[in-house]
Amino acid sequence: MATPDLLVPLRHPVYRRLFTAQVIALVGTGLATVALSLLAFDLAGDNAGVVVGIALALKMVAYVTVSPVVTAWTRGVSRKRLLICLDLTRALAVVSIAFVTEIWQIYVLIFFLNACSAGFTPTFQAVIPDVLEDEDTYTEALSLSRLAYELEGLASPAIAAALLGLVSYSGLFAGNAVAFLISASLVFSTTIPQPRIAPKMEQALRKVSHGIRLYLSIPRLRGLFALNLAAAAASAMVIVNTVIYVKGDFGLGDAEVAWGLGAAGAGSMVVAMILPKILRRASDRSLMLGGGAMLAVGLIEASLLESLPALMLCWFFLGCGLALVQTPAGRLIQRSANSDERPALFAAQFSLSHFCWLLTYPIAGVLGSALGLSAVAIILAALAGLATVLAWLLWRPPSSRVEGIGSHA
Repeated sequence: MATPDLLVPLRHPVYRRLFTAQVIALVGTGLATVALSLLAFDLAGDNAGVVVGIALALKMVAYVTVSPVVTAWTRGVSRKRLLICLDLTRALAVVSIAFVTEIWQIYVLIFFLNACSAGFTPTFQAVIPDVLEDEDTYTEALSLSRLAYELEGLASPAIAAALLGLVSYSGLFAGNAVAFLISASLVFSTTIPQPRIAPKMEQALRKVSHGIRLYLSIPRLRGLFALNLAAAAASAMVIVNTVIYVKGDFGLGDAEVAWGLGAAGAGSMVVAMILPKILRRASDRSLMLGGGAMLAVGLIEASLLESLPALMLCWFFLGCGLALVQTPAGRLIQRSANSDERPALFAAQFSLSHFCWLLTYPIAGVLGSALGLSAVAIILAALAGLATVLAWLLWRPPSSRVEGIGSHA
């Protein structure tokens, strides 16, 4: 019996440990995401969407501003040591969130926690193509990575729903801290390749902007930037306003919030599992633009929601579109630079994609509170649709179906 494609990267012992660390950390982060929504509802009631929107906007500020700086100033530092230190610091920060009593404390700790994640995630992403040098295997690893991210959206809410019958949401923050500690121990047990050349100190400041300048010089990545905005519009609606729909509009409980969030993760997981085979027959461009169109349609549907089953179906559809847009992104970056430039491009993708969330989280939260959920869903649908059209214009199809490494089409 042939080994399923998605299992091939797991034969590599280094990747297997790194992937396990990623899964555990993301499941823990998903628990904290549910807990944050419930904490915000306790502190702010019907204004919880505003609190969550601002908190997640601060998360994006940390991602946008910290990621390129960390990448520039730590290129000569052991990537293994850096990942371990950031995991340990994240564990300390997330435990502290469980003890907050004021809204401003949430904002401070969320910024600090995600400043650490802004250093961790692009460093981790840049390691993978150095570990898995074969493009087909790396493509399958990208889908596995996408599945891992969707565990934050599917398994984590399911686990949270079960745990909330036994512990308060503070226990979910503790679960996230434990997950970060396990991730650190797995990274500690792994041999991680180190970049060959560290920049001189006087070059570091220039390299802060180098990745973004390189990223925006490549047509396919300019298209990806626009599609990041479409994805941010949809995911902001799901993450910020699910608790308002479920507890405010539908009058349901904490567990139903977790199941609602899980529906989007389910859609993404289904698509991510089948995407490697589809990508052998269809272009990244066509699939990603199709995903952007799905997001715009799904957000229009979100303006009409009147029950939990309708919400879960709509969120599942949005999850499918998110996977189509986001899963192939690593392939585009891998094809656009050599191993020396990839860390800068991954950091640029991290910062620019989260800049999009910096825009959409406050829209989803603040405008959702001021104008209502139906109105903000239409606004975000228009944003996703315009972003998809812009991507179609910026990322023209290549003259050949074959795009080699370093091709900037």
